[in-house]
Amino acid sequence: MTDALNDLISDAGRAAIAKARGFAKRVVAPNAGKWQNARAYPLEAIREACREGLAEIELAKTAGGQELGFATKLRAFEAIAEYDFAFSFALINQHNATTRIARDMAGRAGTEELIAQMRRGEKIGCTALTEPSAGSDFAAIKARATKDGDGWRLDGAKAWITNAAMCDVAICYAQTDPAAGWRGIAAFLVRADRAGFIREAPFDITGGMAIGVGGFRLENYRAEASDLLQPPGAGFKSAMTGINGARTYVAGMACAMLASGLATAARYGAERDLFGKKLIEHQGQRWKLADIATDLEAARLLTDRAARAVDLNQDAMLPAAYAKKFAVEAAQRGLAACIQFMGAEGLRNDHPLGRHLANAKLAAYTDGSTEIQNERIAQAVAERFGK
Repeated sequence: MTDALNDLISDAGRAAIAKARGFAKRVVAPNAGKWQNARAYPLEAIREACREGLAEIELAKTAGGQELGFATKLRAFEAIAEYDFAFSFALINQHNATTRIARDMAGRAGTEELIAQMRRGEKIGCTALTEPSAGSDFAAIKARATKDGDGWRLDGAKAWITNAAMCDVAICYAQTDPAAGWRGIAAFLVRADRAGFIREAPFDITGGMAIGVGGFRLENYRAEASDLLQPPGAGFKSAMTGINGARTYVAGMACAMLASGLATAARYGAERDLFGKKLIEHQGQRWKLADIATDLEAARLLTDRAARAVDLNQDAMLPAAYAKKFAVEAAQRGLAACIQFMGAEGLRNDHPLGRHLANAKLAAYTDGSTEIQNERIAQAVAERFGK
């Protein structure tokens, strides 16, 4: 089948996707279950992926990156998520932090070396929006930035941050003026080796330990003037500009997990004997796979439509909401059905189904919960039909 995004992907992009697929088969596939069982962040594998150029696909060429576009990034990280969503999500957050810092700090002293270190995986980055009491309601963050001479003093806590377990640098959002609401939110570069940065223990979650999710506290942390990435007001807008892309690649990763689950179940069904014929030859069972395949096809179409809008800088808000909502729900529903299709065998850790299902649930919260997607879609329905 022809790739629906083929016209947006160059020969260099196809080579990058092939490299991601090869890395995933060689490194992620044999280790994903081990990372989860060990409840460990795969730092060395993240660094290896960075050295292979997998965290610089969208990074500008002027910063040493490949500048290959969103469609290429989507396909590359889908290839990795087929084996482990958590690893793919951790790596894409390293990619995004590198790209954002390179863009916002271009020309400042030390930026070139920092980006080089991040490209090599020597420094791990993260983006810190969420707080213990503020997630989907980003405008409600409580982390405070107070002017201090030429710089700022930062205080507050961040939680549910991907890569927080090992991050060296963070793009941290803080409120400079609570009375101003979202217009007071600014973005800062925060360094983990400075006084006032206190890392919390990684969160112990049911699945996706490779995501390295956790948090940190800032207590009288000094940010220099040069650490200001986006001034008050622009910080909020900057965070929101990337959210549609994030929702789209989460949808793509959900599709990849569902595709993996469908292939696993179908292969098992073709080998398992049941009442004189193969499991997959029983109509009641094979129709379950037909339902999953249909949902997967629909999810991919929605995801690719959103990806095209993101890549072409079109309005992707609603396409991304549709894609993330449908793809994640289809993955949760379909992966559970794959396990049921295989019976008790589907629960064995030899298969990726249980890990994928836990990660599909994790995907339901990342970059805007399913409920937030419902709000975006419902608002569009009201605007269209409620007049």
